[in-house]
Amino acid sequence: MQRKYTAWLVAGVTAAAVVAGTGYGYGVVTTEPPTGRKTTADDRAYIYRIPGGAHLSPNRLARFDLIEDRDGDDLFVLGDATTAAELIAAGLRPKIEQRIEPAPWEPPKRSGQAAVLSEAVAEETYYGGYRTVNAQYAHLDQVAADHSGLATVIDYGDSWRKASGKPNGYDLKAICLTKKQAGDCSLTPNSTKPRFFVQAQVHARELTTGEMAYRWIDYLTDGYGSDATATKILDTREIWVVPIANPDGVDMVQQGFMGGNSGQQWHRKNANHSHGSTCSESSSSGIGIDLNRNNGSHWGGAGTSTDPCNQTYKGPAKDSEAENKALQALYRKLFADKRATGDSTAAPADTKGMFVTMHSYADMVLFPWGFDDTVASGNDAAMRAIGKEMARLAGGWEYGQPGEILYDASGSHDDWAYDDLGVPSFTWEVGPSSGTCSGFHPAYSCQNTFWNQVKPMLTYAADKAATPYGTTPPPPAGCTATNGDDVVIGDNATVTSSVTVSGCTGTASSSSTAEVHIKHTYIGDLVVKLIAPDGTAYPLHANTGSGTDDIDRTYTVDLSSETRNGTWRLSVQDTATQDTGTIDTWTLRL
Repeated sequence: MQRKYTAWLVAGVTAAAVVAGTGYGYGVVTTEPPTGRKTTADDRAYIYRIPGGAHLSPNRLARFDLIEDRDGDDLFVLGDATTAAELIAAGLRPKIEQRIEPAPWEPPKRSGQAAVLSEAVAEETYYGGYRTVNAQYAHLDQVAADHSGLATVIDYGDSWRKASGKPNGYDLKAICLTKKQAGDCSLTPNSTKPRFFVQAQVHARELTTGEMAYRWIDYLTDGYGSDATATKILDTREIWVVPIANPDGVDMVQQGFMGGNSGQQWHRKNANHSHGSTCSESSSSGIGIDLNRNNGSHWGGAGTSTDPCNQTYKGPAKDSEAENKALQALYRKLFADKRATGDSTAAPADTKGMFVTMHSYADMVLFPWGFDDTVASGNDAAMRAIGKEMARLAGGWEYGQPGEILYDASGSHDDWAYDDLGVPSFTWEVGPSSGTCSGFHPAYSCQNTFWNQVKPMLTYAADKAATPYGTTPPPPAGCTATNGDDVVIGDNATVTSSVTVSGCTGTASSSSTAEVHIKHTYIGDLVVKLIAPDGTAYPLHANTGSGTDDIDRTYTVDLSSETRNGTWRLSVQDTATQDTGTIDTWTLRL
């Protein structure tokens, strides 16, 4: 994610930035950087690089619109010409990363839900091919008409505008796809078929995600009977898709592209203007509540704002928004509650289902917990393994908890779905961080590239919905290895002990064990990890136990994404002075 060049933005100093070309008119900045006073001539959006932003207190950046991108320790803020002075006033040293020209004007189309969703409505597009909300909804109806044995459209609630009696509101719509049998697509969590739930355009400006949902629907229904993978999925799964989770917000974006307020092209939140009704619409401000910060799971924590104009405004109360209330009610009707309370409590192995919410952009696979990356979920090993495979299928994306590879963010949909129901939940950040297809508004032609990355992830996730946390068969006899050689653990040193497994077939068990015996006089100094043959590290022990002597423990580890054969290492790091010890013996059972 390295950019070729950025320029320091220092008040009163001329700076220039060479910007990677994109489908949204990125150009070259050749004038002085913004001084903080916006003029009518400068209605461009700016992306600012914040060096070392990942190490700053969340409060330092909470008022700014952090975009879903990270480059090493640097974070990025979306704003306008006035944002430069605000960043400098906050004690930051921003660089101009990109300057983005407004999109070309198009003739305006209707705002609000069409009375009749016809084939003509289905052809409505904006900005080169992206479907309007009405076109997405007409598409759902057309799919259900063309494939009556496969598709059912569900009205699961009303948008904020419609629920509040405001003009230009929308129904909230989902589609259930499966080879219909008795009881399929029922709004009850006791389904016979495992369910895979996909939602898109929670953040209105993230145009790519709605297109990915549209193509996923067509791939399954048009491919049934001719494409083996699509046929197998619909024969054995229920696929639920919400292509537009925030229709009021998307309407604001599409109107911004079609001759209205150009600032609305950057609208992220819903349309609820009950709080902050005077907020201006621009790349750094807007009315509404951020639906992906409003969910009740750890609501109000890191990555949220109390400023109604801020792009990450959390709302007046948890779960306050009509769109989120309706989504949560739908989740609960589709997935059984399989997880007890507690951040480290695991959902049981017989949990069924899969949940994905698509965002853009950064080429990342994220999973809970998002509110704090120092807290691991009870199903971290399984979700990490699934995330790793998703990232591989996409062509080498990053994967991890948000705070590990991006930044902490509280109140998200994936945290809520896992927290409340135990279903494995993921956020996909679709689209690269730089280049011709980066940004929230890439050229429509970029969608072919994105689909080739997202499609294999979707089919994989559908397959995993049957037993995402399930156990694999026990290891065959002989897939056990022991190293009994003593290895001295010195002060502030990292040492390893290895075992080699050979003659075993297949992948390791999700309930593999590492029996570890370490002699040490202060185990609170120790960090212990199991290192797989491919280099993946699995944490076993991390600076707990204070002054307790010795580790004599068997750890259960989900190694189902690893092949059994190869050299495995036990890594032990002593993080302090005075106390030393020895790796006595350890045994790996795969």
